[in-house]
Amino acid sequence: MNDVCLTGHFLIAMPQLDDPNFFHSVTYICQHDAKGAMGVMINQPLAMKLGDILQQLEINNSDETLAQQQVYFGGPVQQDRGFILHSPSKNWQGSLFISNDIVLTTSSDILKDIANQGGPNESLIALGYAGWGPGQLEEELAQNAWLSVPASADIIFKTPIEKRWHEAASLLGVDLQLLSDDIGHA
Repeated sequence: MNDVCLTGHFLIAMPQLDDPNFFHSVTYICQHDAKGAMGVMINQPLAMKLGDILQQLEINNSDETLAQQQVYFGGPVQQDRGFILHSPSKNWQGSLFISNDIVLTTSSDILKDIANQGGPNESLIALGYAGWGPGQLEEELAQNAWLSVPASADIIFKTPIEKRWHEAASLLGVDLQLLSDDIGHA
C-alpha cells in the first residue's frame, strides 16, 4: 500500500462507475490502513425512517420529526447493522473519533439518547457499510473509479441528499456534469 491515508475523506463515485451499489455515491471513509478501508455512504436513502428502527429496537420515541429522519444505505456489507455518523458530543460505546467534526458509533445506546433528546446535534444513520480489502481501494483509485477529497461535515449533515454527490466533487473544483461517462473514447 502506498502511504496515502484516506480516513476522513470522501470517495466520490465517478460517473462511469456502474456498480449499482455505488452509482453516483459519496462514501465517507471512516478507516483506511494497510488492512483495507471502511466507509459509510451518505447519499443513498433507504425507504426507511428512524422511527422504523426505533420501533424495531423497542426504543420509545414521541418526536414525529425525529421519527421521520432519513435512514441511509451505508454500503453492501452488514446491512443489518447500524452505523451512525455524528457530531461529537459524548463518548458512546463503540465510538470511533475520526476527526474533530465527525464520529462513527455502532452501538444502540446512541439511538436511545437520540430518541430521548440526549443525542448529538447532528447525525446520519445508515444500515451497512462499504469495505475494501488490503490494496483494493488503491487499485480502484488507480483505475479512476473514484475521486477523493477531505470530507466536509456540512455536506454530510446539512446538504440536501440529492446535492451531496455534486457538492462533494465541487470541493475538488470538479463539475461531474462535465465528465463524460465515456472516458477514454474519442
